[in-house]
Amino acid sequence: MRVRWHGHSCFEFSSGDTTIVIDPHDGRSLGLKPPVASANVVLMTHDHYDHNAARVIKGEHQNFLGFVGETEVSGGIKVHGYATWHDYSEGLERGPNSIYKFSMEGITIAHCGDLGCIPSQEVLNAIKGVDFLFVPVGEVYTMELADVKKLIELVNPRIIVPMHYMVGGLSFRLTSLDKFLDMIPDNAVDFIGNELEITVSDLPDSKECWVFDH
Repeated sequence: MRVRWHGHSCFEFSSGDTTIVIDPHDGRSLGLKPPVASANVVLMTHDHYDHNAARVIKGEHQNFLGFVGETEVSGGIKVHGYATWHDYSEGLERGPNSIYKFSMEGITIAHCGDLGCIPSQEVLNAIKGVDFLFVPVGEVYTMELADVKKLIELVNPRIIVPMHYMVGGLSFRLTSLDKFLDMIPDNAVDFIGNELEITVSDLPDSKECWVFDH
């Protein structure tokens, strides 16, 4: 499986003829480079401009916006969408948010979108023990870091991937990545570049934090 970061919360997952892109942005509206990707499937966790720009992704793709439930997409991959909130007020401030979970080449991924609070126990049970947990760490519009830490403990993924944090050029303020990394032991952090190829045999035995560099 190939994983590529396109900045902010946008990630691309590819295996064979199937490519899934999650939370595309248009770049310009955020002060970032736009994603350059072609996909069969575009998953958008919620309807905010920095996560819902399916139009910038090339190819003929199925689009899912704030999807909740289970569906089968290209390549026979089953995508699960779980209902969560974008804030601490059950959506009154920023609305709903979906966590997406799927498996590709035997590797299980959960992308939290703009998760604003600890999910329900039902959702936690559904994503517990995933291989990859993609989690927003920039606070402001998402969970406070104390709750991010709690979420990681509850889900217990093999690999934590931080996203949605302050980077150069971003047109709005978020908390820096360093504040999150201060909570992670130095020997558990790996800076891996913009893209990686991974198989099940490459998964670590103990929990690690992998930082993508756009």
